[in-house]
Amino acid sequence: MKPLSIADVNTYVNNNIITFHKNRLATLERLRLKDILKRKNPYLFRAKDITTGSELVQGFLDAHLSSSEEKSFGDFLEQLAIFVAGKTCAGKKSAATGIDLEFDDDEVHYLVSVKSGPNWGNSSQYKKQKTDFETAIKVLKQNNRQTNVMAVLGICYGKTKTTYPKGYMKVYGQNFWYLISKSQDLYTDIIEPLGHKAHQHNSAFLRQKTKIVNQFTQEFLNDFCTGGDIDWIKLVRFNSGNLDLE
Repeated sequence: MKPLSIADVNTYVNNNIITFHKNRLATLERLRLKDILKRKNPYLFRAKDITTGSELVQGFLDAHLSSSEEKSFGDFLEQLAIFVAGKTCAGKKSAATGIDLEFDDDEVHYLVSVKSGPNWGNSSQYKKQKTDFETAIKVLKQNNRQTNVMAVLGICYGKTKTTYPKGYMKVYGQNFWYLISKSQDLYTDIIEPLGHKAHQHNSAFLRQKTKIVNQFTQEFLNDFCTGGDIDWIKLVRFNSGNLDLE
């Protein structure tokens, strides 16, 4: 592997993290209250003794944004990993289904699926990922007659030790970043540039979020409150009423 220039990594992160912030803001601006109310669990918020419209709207909105941000930032980390591998070992974006990155190192061809965190999927998704690995390895060996292939589930953060489930390697945190860079410190080196203009971007996001919360709260009070109280029956009917079995 070629040595990795942390200056190149800093420049890449500084230039591309703005996409994450733009996506956050764009997601916020596209939201409609009733779309959120249809997707989130009203029973959970009732069980938490939510009593005000503003608190309910804030909770629904935060839950929606959290899942959206995790996906968007996961996409950014995937691209960062491809960039790093491109610098160190001519790594490239893979065209294979379920594979994000391919690179060669020490006569081993690596097929990597990049996940942002350890809780990325359920048992069905793990099973599909394993199938994708098997298919990609089979196609690669048929086309290139390459026998030394390693499938890798690369997880960008987490302290779990490396494991070897049947057919692939599962590598976390520092070990993942080391695998694609041979730098023991890359996992900590990237934390500083991720904060580039973060305060500025977050301030703009929070200003827009405050407007959305106020707007949605007024709309919620008009449509789902009666006499100043949340009309939970009306809310649940809107969220889940769909009887067609009679």
